[in-house]
Amino acid sequence: MELVELLQRLTGAFGPSGCEKQVREVLSELVAPYVDELTTDAMGNLIAHKKGNGKKLMFAAHMDSIGLIVTHVEENGFLRFGAIGGLPLEDILRQSVVFANGVRGVVGVSEDKEGGKDYKITDLFVDIGAADRAEALTMVQLGDMAVYDAPCYAQNGHIYSKYLDNRAGCAILVSALERIQKPENDLYFVFTTQEELGLRGAKPAAFGVDPDVGIAVDVTGSDDVPGATHFCSSVLGKGPGVKVMDRSVICQPHMVAWMNRVAQQAGIPVQQDVLRGGGTDAGAMLTNRTGVYSGGICIPCRYCHAPVAVCDLNDIEACVRLTVALAESEFVEE
Repeated sequence: MELVELLQRLTGAFGPSGCEKQVREVLSELVAPYVDELTTDAMGNLIAHKKGNGKKLMFAAHMDSIGLIVTHVEENGFLRFGAIGGLPLEDILRQSVVFANGVRGVVGVSEDKEGGKDYKITDLFVDIGAADRAEALTMVQLGDMAVYDAPCYAQNGHIYSKYLDNRAGCAILVSALERIQKPENDLYFVFTTQEELGLRGAKPAAFGVDPDVGIAVDVTGSDDVPGATHFCSSVLGKGPGVKVMDRSVICQPHMVAWMNRVAQQAGIPVQQDVLRGGGTDAGAMLTNRTGVYSGGICIPCRYCHAPVAVCDLNDIEACVRLTVALAESEFVEE
């Protein structure tokens, strides 16, 4: 499947943290022809096993997205909500959202906070056009989740879409599985759940797989927008970031060196990814059992948790190539 088409299909699937079923079903269909075994654990992680004779190498890309959850329905039919993951209030105001059943709404703010910058999530609501509470409850229920309702399109070599964090990582693993010919390692491609809530799915997945090496495939910040504060080091268009550090992990120098060496041998330009915040499933794999060599393939991304994020298609393609190269390379412990 072409990369843009794959991204459109994955970003169009409903999958906030804890409700990843639709994404999992799409991914199961896509990867089944290329793996020896496909299982789902109690957390909802999708574990695709491609057998090999080398070390256990686990690639992890999370399926879940941020979103919102209905916590109260006002008598006039407006919905109050809580955040699922890191929901940026400055980005969600006036945005269209959609529920799993197809009901759509727009996020509004209380009139006394109109035009201000000091509003809180308790000042926001979703307008679904209901006349009153009774009608609203025929459309949605307490506990229902909603996600951004925005298009996915390609332009000037970039992909613009909601939830590139982390459907881009999922697309990379799907594309890599299609291309791997000679796996040097015993491969586990794991599509994890509830990453946005604290790397929750990757923890039991790593415990179950018990990998020798773990690599998270996820987005990272892009240090190329006007007024950048250098919170991160990667930029769009310079290839995959090889994870050095984020708030969840400091990758072992030997792991970083191996990933850089494989990239160089495969002719894949990479950059070193140092992120002062954030976290990836690498952090969950790092501390599994007695410890795991852990790294990250990072996709530079602008406006990560916004309704529309931006990635470079060439970067994503290079991440696919790097994933394949690592899967087909021997990892030797120092």
